[in-house]
Amino acid sequence: MPEIQANGIKLFYETSGEGTPVVFVHEFAGDHRSWEDQVRFFGRRYKTVVYNARGFPPSEVPEEVSGYSQDLATGDLAGLILALDLAPAHVVGLSMGGFASLHLALRHPELARSCVVAGCGYGSVMSERERFQRETREVARRFLDEGLEKFGETYTTGPTRVQLERKDPAAFARFQRHFVERSALGSANTMRGLQSARPSVYELEEAMKKCRVPTLILTGDEDEPCLEPGLFMKRTIPTSALVTFPNAGHLINLEEPAMFNRVVLDFITEVDAGRWPTRDPRSISASSLMQDDK
Repeated sequence: MPEIQANGIKLFYETSGEGTPVVFVHEFAGDHRSWEDQVRFFGRRYKTVVYNARGFPPSEVPEEVSGYSQDLATGDLAGLILALDLAPAHVVGLSMGGFASLHLALRHPELARSCVVAGCGYGSVMSERERFQRETREVARRFLDEGLEKFGETYTTGPTRVQLERKDPAAFARFQRHFVERSALGSANTMRGLQSARPSVYELEEAMKKCRVPTLILTGDEDEPCLEPGLFMKRTIPTSALVTFPNAGHLINLEEPAMFNRVVLDFITEVDAGRWPTRDPRSISASSLMQDDK
């Protein structure tokens, strides 16, 4: 079982293929197995790396909530890239992993060849933030009180995950099966220390304006908590593009693997060819018909 010490913690990882490295960072409800379709596809062309975040066995599970935060998650990703000598790597993250990917681009741009931020934004809309934090605390409590087998069925059929069940029942059953194999303590602590406490993407505005890492923002059009934050990131990061997946929820890499792989491959190809643009300032205007008066 390959393990590496990164950022002071033991992380489980797997690699496949050869070439320019692509690191995949999983969401809260997944683990390294969530990227199987992507590893098979990208492993033919690139060196793919998947890993389990702290709190997700066989990676280490800190027992205290203080062992989990956005800073630590970002540091784990940076530490993994450095320890495996992958820099600069293409980094592809979904949800919790999307936040880590974004923060890596903002804090350690030298480590990121490019950044895919998928399904990112939960808890960011300020009018919904208090409710989101209250719900994350309730979810953490239920992980511990009810256990993964019982509460997992409720959590995995949330409003932005039922789309996978409709499109691909077998993939959804596999997603649920993998979910209950995790650590209840690690899940609860991740909810409390990371998900509930991380900053909103709106709080990152000034840093995002300065970001020059090529960035691709992906979201499902039924992933309501990510739609507004996705538009905000597109409008704020000068080197970003936004792709919306039709009739899709949160698990876009599982719901639409062919589209996901194609869009990410096209993005990475343009980046590696040196053709990914910075937004033309002339495209930013209060008028929809003319340039602003200078």
